[in-house]
Amino acid sequence: MSLPAPESVRALLLDAGGVLVRPNFVRVAEALRARGVRVEAAALAAAEPGAKKMLDRPPSPGFATDAERGWHYFNLVLARAGIARSAATDAALGELKAWHDRHCLWEDVPEGVLSSLERLRAKGLPLAVVSNSNGTLHRLFDRLGLLASFDVVLDSAVEGVEKPDARFFQLALDRLGADAGTALHVGDVYHVDVVGARSAGIRPILVDEAGLYPDADCPRVRSLAELARHLVDAEPPGGDLAISATLRPAR
Repeated sequence: MSLPAPESVRALLLDAGGVLVRPNFVRVAEALRARGVRVEAAALAAAEPGAKKMLDRPPSPGFATDAERGWHYFNLVLARAGIARSAATDAALGELKAWHDRHCLWEDVPEGVLSSLERLRAKGLPLAVVSNSNGTLHRLFDRLGLLASFDVVLDSAVEGVEKPDARFFQLALDRLGADAGTALHVGDVYHVDVVGARSAGIRPILVDEAGLYPDADCPRVRSLAELARHLVDAEPPGGDLAISATLRPAR
């Protein structure tokens, strides 16, 4: 499906994880190594899209919220990277979760994110973050130098509602002073971001970095950088296939 015409877009809502930030797999690999489990950060990053897609389904009683899905997700990443679950992996993930609860593990900023945000702001687009998070999002974005790029940052743990609930998207629209009909929401999980945005009357864009959603009934991009080129330069999508995560040392 084609991306919306740039002139039809007056506001941009962005997911955090998978669009603006990713898990710091260097930190994950180091925690595993300390428990005697050897795996490269790059192998974990390569396994992540497939693991995430396995969890991309309508909310169910077993994994009704992002918090409940979150650490099952890491076990899926390990399995797809060839690492069997064990007492050692459970201990490492337990330590990582404790750190995540204080600081947020989604601290890797993909290449092109900062420059894309600068270009979108220069175009005059109001920008909001709409994230299923754990109460650490504002501190995380401040630490990563992302906070000043946004007019509104919504953390589900602070707001008391999360995607795909239409009320969460409406909060962002209200705080931006934007209309649903001229806004876009950009996210990486179909049943959370696409379904949720549509329930609020917002046009969705799916970030599909690994090309795992060929039959999706919505426009797709490989990255925020690809969407920014379209909105700012009116460049057709598809030129961003090689962009990958910049794996930073654990901080």
